[in-house]
Amino acid sequence: MHHPHFQKFKFLTIMSVAGFFLLFGCSSVRKTLNHQLQNNTFENSFHGLVVMDAKTQKTIYAYNADRYFTPASNTKIATFYASIKLLPKNIPTLKYGVYNDTLYIEGVGDPSWLHPRLADSTAIQWLKKQGTLVVHLQNSQESRYGPGWAWEDYDAYFSPEKSTLPLYGNVVTLSHANGIHVSPPYFMDKVETRDTTLRRDELQNHFYISSTEQDTLQVPFMTSDSLTKDLIESELQKKVVLTDHFPPVEKQVLYGMETDSIYKDMLFESDNFLAEQLLMVASSTLSDTLGTKKVIAHMLENHLSDLEQPPRWVDGSGLSRYNLFTPKSFIQILQKLYNEVPEERLFVLFPMWDASGTIKTWGDPLTEPFIFAKSGSLGNNYNLSGYLKTKSGKWLIFSFMNNHFKVNTSQIRNTIYSTLKELHDHY
Repeated sequence: MHHPHFQKFKFLTIMSVAGFFLLFGCSSVRKTLNHQLQNNTFENSFHGLVVMDAKTQKTIYAYNADRYFTPASNTKIATFYASIKLLPKNIPTLKYGVYNDTLYIEGVGDPSWLHPRLADSTAIQWLKKQGTLVVHLQNSQESRYGPGWAWEDYDAYFSPEKSTLPLYGNVVTLSHANGIHVSPPYFMDKVETRDTTLRRDELQNHFYISSTEQDTLQVPFMTSDSLTKDLIESELQKKVVLTDHFPPVEKQVLYGMETDSIYKDMLFESDNFLAEQLLMVASSTLSDTLGTKKVIAHMLENHLSDLEQPPRWVDGSGLSRYNLFTPKSFIQILQKLYNEVPEERLFVLFPMWDASGTIKTWGDPLTEPFIFAKSGSLGNNYNLSGYLKTKSGKWLIFSFMNNHFKVNTSQIRNTIYSTLKELHDHY
């Protein structure tokens, strides 16, 4: 029988050896990551990388962790977290009240109404069963664009306008397969075939498609109250009335499709419109007047008040170059998501990623998917933040931010991938 002191000594020795290997492991990981960050790809530009163990919450590596970066679509991680905190299982799709036998409704920003991919018709089907309908659309503090958005993107698929009651994703879908196809058909007589790179006139809903166009195009339309009224009427096949005020009755909420379907589409497609509108819907749970500023302020004062470096956060999508977040902030938000959302839900909603970018199916037959992350790119910027599963079965949280480079983005993506693959293989 061993003496208790011997047992204690043996235990301490094992712990010391384990600790030594852990430290040695960490220092060799650090050395590898330092080496990766000295890659020529990163010359003359600005980079930050933080890696943390999701279970122990120990920081494994930190470089420029507390420096502010332009996050681009990494901003959608903050939008996703705000939505998780403020929105129920099914999305609020409109608010309504009955006054003098008349149904009054107002939009809450739900982006899924007849959206090209989500195609939700809950509200439309419900409205078809109602009598006289009065629509209130002036319950928003939003401009049609976010602060600092590039005006010349007005005809680009990634820049639809924001609105209180969006329809069809606030885009016209055009294609040239066997004649011109236009959705919604309302815009049929406003589409012209012309060989131009312009998709729409800047200040009116007049659209162009080239005769040689092979792709299906999505072109933002200019929103307005009268257009929304026309589109609702053509869907419902009945007259509706616009009003500039909601009567003094208690409002009820009608709920639409499951929010997880919208989150997944937003994250996988990096859809700016869905991100912007989700913040507007989230603001509808705080007040009757929709506003992005309101919901961002609420999040920063409440659920994100403990961020070590408070971000400058101005929109839902990350289209604006005014946004500033540190890698550490993304680590903290991702940690909250990891703690608060069950794994089986979180890693269905978070896209897989490899060196080619966000992917729907994992390409490498020799490894399991190991990167679940949101990318963010604007000219000269590429960031990736999310979760990494190691061969040893650990979950790591990482934020790898890269700003102000002039090399090809594919070089940055390849370097990010090889760096994360090192972590996957050796941590």
